[in-house]
Amino acid sequence: MRAMLLRSTASLDVNPAPLELAHVDDPVPADAEILIRVSACGVCHTELDEIEGRTPPPVLPIIPGHEVVGRVVAAGDQCSRFAIGDRVGVGWIHSSDGSDEENISDAFRATGRDVNGGYAELMTVAENYACPIPDAFDDVEAAPLMCAGAVGWRSLRLTGLESGRVLGLTGFGGSGHLVLQLAKYLYPESPVFVFARSAAEQAFAIELGADWSGDTEDRPPEPPHAIIDTTPVWKPVIAALERLRPGGRLVINAIRKENSDRELLAGIRYQDHLWLEKEVKTVANVTHRDIAEFLPVAADIPIRVATKTYPLESANQALLDLRSGDIRGAKVLKIDR
Repeated sequence: MRAMLLRSTASLDVNPAPLELAHVDDPVPADAEILIRVSACGVCHTELDEIEGRTPPPVLPIIPGHEVVGRVVAAGDQCSRFAIGDRVGVGWIHSSDGSDEENISDAFRATGRDVNGGYAELMTVAENYACPIPDAFDDVEAAPLMCAGAVGWRSLRLTGLESGRVLGLTGFGGSGHLVLQLAKYLYPESPVFVFARSAAEQAFAIELGADWSGDTEDRPPEPPHAIIDTTPVWKPVIAALERLRPGGRLVINAIRKENSDRELLAGIRYQDHLWLEKEVKTVANVTHRDIAEFLPVAADIPIRVATKTYPLESANQALLDLRSGDIRGAKVLKIDR
């Protein structure tokens, strides 16, 4: 099969084409595993964290990709959940211990980092960690839902938001544009304010229903009760803490943060950023339950998924575009055999 292989980690500034198109052996499903013919795989910022060494794969080479959609083409012994031809998706969680805290368990293994992922024509996964895809979405639309959408669902739950309270979103890429629609559906009385770095992102937020949008350091009409940060850097975190109302909660939705502006943390002022019982909570991975619960809700809304597509062999360009901030929605690889 064709696959994009990561053989070594380095900054994209040093190596702008870190993934190599290669022909590798087709994977074979073990007991309780299914084999998926991949049709689409989303491109997530976490891939940049892997490639640039912030959350490096334990073994190289590895096939990245964890927003996977495809069809079941084979199954190992002891499989019963899916039939051949069923359409399924796989997210960041490839396997774990099955507990309520499987996302923070030592048994957690990540798709495309600890185990080969979806930047390939085929992949395997335990059938208990695959999810059926609702008919409301085509393959390309469904791919970002497997991570950007599902982890957004988890982030929104972790805010503790109640309808009528104000939600802020800082960063408006693949996850932010999905969380906005989800919040408007689940908390219809809650104003949603979006902090984004570009005029295009701000306009896109208004188009999708935001009640206000502005720059990262702008003042919204009123202080939010909760803010979800989906950026890879620290400046929006510090700005968000300053804009929270007393007792508010900041939820940081990131596997890792880049070091490019880490020195800004030295400017945190306790009385402005942390005092008055403000809280900070982080999102650690995602559970199978998050994905399974989120997908039917996404179909009921139905969520509008904005995408830009690339062929498999252009995965390096998709990563460069993502890193440069060329974002309107999510980036997705279309994989044809």
